[in-house]
Amino acid sequence: MQRIIIELSKMSSRNYCVVFIIFALAIVQAVGYNTELYETAACDSNACFEQLHGALGDCSCNVDTIDYFNNVKIFPRIQSVVGKDYFRFYKVNLKKECPFWADDSRCAMKHCHIKTCSKESVPGFENGYDNDYEEMSPALKYTENAQSPCKSDTDHDPALGYLNMTLSAASQYEIAKWKAYDDSIGNFCECDDKDADAEYVDLSLNPERYTGYKGPSAHRIWRSIYQENCFRVKTNPYESFPYVLSSDLSNMCLEKRVFYRAISGLHSSINIHLCSKYLLSEKKLGFAAPPEGEWGSNLDEFQRRFDPSLTFGEGSNWLKNLYFVYLLEMRALAKAGPYLEREDYFTGNPVEDEETRDAIRNMLGVIYSFPDHFNESSMFIVGNQATKLKQEFREHFLNISRIMDCVGCDKCKLWGKLQTQGLGTALKILFSGQWDSFEGDPEQGRLMLKHKSHKRLQRTEIVALFNAFARLSNSIRELENFRNMLSTHTETHQKNIFGGSQDVDPRKVRCSAAGSKARIWS
Repeated sequence: MQRIIIELSKMSSRNYCVVFIIFALAIVQAVGYNTELYETAACDSNACFEQLHGALGDCSCNVDTIDYFNNVKIFPRIQSVVGKDYFRFYKVNLKKECPFWADDSRCAMKHCHIKTCSKESVPGFENGYDNDYEEMSPALKYTENAQSPCKSDTDHDPALGYLNMTLSAASQYEIAKWKAYDDSIGNFCECDDKDADAEYVDLSLNPERYTGYKGPSAHRIWRSIYQENCFRVKTNPYESFPYVLSSDLSNMCLEKRVFYRAISGLHSSINIHLCSKYLLSEKKLGFAAPPEGEWGSNLDEFQRRFDPSLTFGEGSNWLKNLYFVYLLEMRALAKAGPYLEREDYFTGNPVEDEETRDAIRNMLGVIYSFPDHFNESSMFIVGNQATKLKQEFREHFLNISRIMDCVGCDKCKLWGKLQTQGLGTALKILFSGQWDSFEGDPEQGRLMLKHKSHKRLQRTEIVALFNAFARLSNSIRELENFRNMLSTHTETHQKNIFGGSQDVDPRKVRCSAAGSKARIWS
C-alpha cells in the first residue's frame, strides 16, 4: 500500500512538472509575441527608410536631391560610360599574398572564380594600350648596356670626352627606392597593375554579385577594417559589433568622420550589390532557363543587413553613408573633370574612342551642374597637426587596400580591390594637393597629356574611379527597387494577417526577415 502511495506521488509530481513546463512555455511565447509585435521596430518601408531623407550631415546636400539627380541623370550616363571597352578591362594582381595573416580560407564555390583574359584580347593592346606605363627605370638608364656610343661626330675624341655613366648595384638599388617613393607620394592605395602576376579581367564577364563567401574569413576582413583601421573614439558596448556607433561620430573631428563614413558607405554599397544580385535558385529545367541559375533581388537578405531592429538602429545611418561616399567620389570627378575631359581613352578603335570621350564630357557636364558638391577645402587646414592627420588618413586607407589581398574569394577580391582603388583615387584627387592648382587652370590638362610619363592618373586608376562610382550609382538606384519591394511586401503582409484592414499601425507588423545581429557584416 505504501509503495502504491509513493508511486502515485511520483506520478503526481511528474504531472505537475509537465504542467509547469507547458505553462512556462506559454508565458515565454506570449512575451516573445508581444515583444515581436510591439517593442521591436518593424521592417516595413517606413522602418527601413524613414530616416533616409533630409540632410546627410558633414555637407550641405540632402538625400532626396541625390536620389533624383542620380536615378534620372547620372545612372544612365555612368552605365553607358563603363560599358565602353576602355572601362571594361581592369588590370589587377589577384595572386598577391595576404600581408597580415595566413590565407586559410579559399572559396571553393564556382561563383567565386573569375575569368581572366589575355593581353592580346584587350582592344588596342597591340597598338600601345599600355604605353602610358612604359617607362624605363631610372636605375636601368645608367647601366652600361643602356648607353649609346658617340661615334657619329668625327671631331669627337672619346678618350677626352669620356663620361662614366655607370652606377654600382648599390646605387641602382637606392635610385629604385627613390623612384618608388616618388611614385607613392599622394597615393592612397597600392597599384599592382605593374606586378608580374597582374592580369587583365573583363569586368562584363565577371559581374559583382553574391558568391556565398561568408563565415570567419569574411568576418575577419571587415572586422580588421573597422576595428584596426578606422578611427575610433571608444569601443562600442555591443559584443561582436565592430562598427562605430553614429552617436559617437559627433565626438570625432571632421576628417575622422569623413574617413569612417566613406568606408561605411563603401561597405553598404557592396552589401546592396550582393542583395540585388543574389542566387535565388540553381539551374532550372527548360530551354529558357538561364545557364547559371536565377539571380535577382533578395528582400530578406536586404532586411537582414539593414533592418534597424537587427543593426542596433544603425541600418539607416549606413545607407546614408552610401550617399555620403557617392557625394565624395562625384566631387573628385568634378575636380579632375578638366583633366578627364582631355584624356585619350585609347583602345585602338577611333570610333569607339571618340564615343567614349563624348560620353565622358556629357556626364561631366551633368556633374558640374550639381548644386551641392562635397567641400573638401574645410578639411586638413594648414598646420603641423593637420599634416600629421592627413598622413594618418592616407596610411589607414593604404592599409585597407592591402587587406583586400586577404579576401578568400577571387570575385569578391576583384571587386573589393577595384572599388577600394576607385575610392583611393578619389581621395588622391581631393587631398593629395596635386589637383588644387589644376582645377583653377584647365589648360594644364593639355600640357599634361603631352607628357604621358608624368600623367597624374594611370589608366588603371581611371578605370577604377569610374567603375567604383558606377557601383555607388547602381546601389542608390537599387535602393529605390528595395523600397518598392518593401512597400508591396508590407501591404501584402497586412492583408494576409488582418484581412485587408486599413486601420493597422505598420509599426506593429513584424516583417519576415530572419537573421542574426552578430553576423550582419558578412
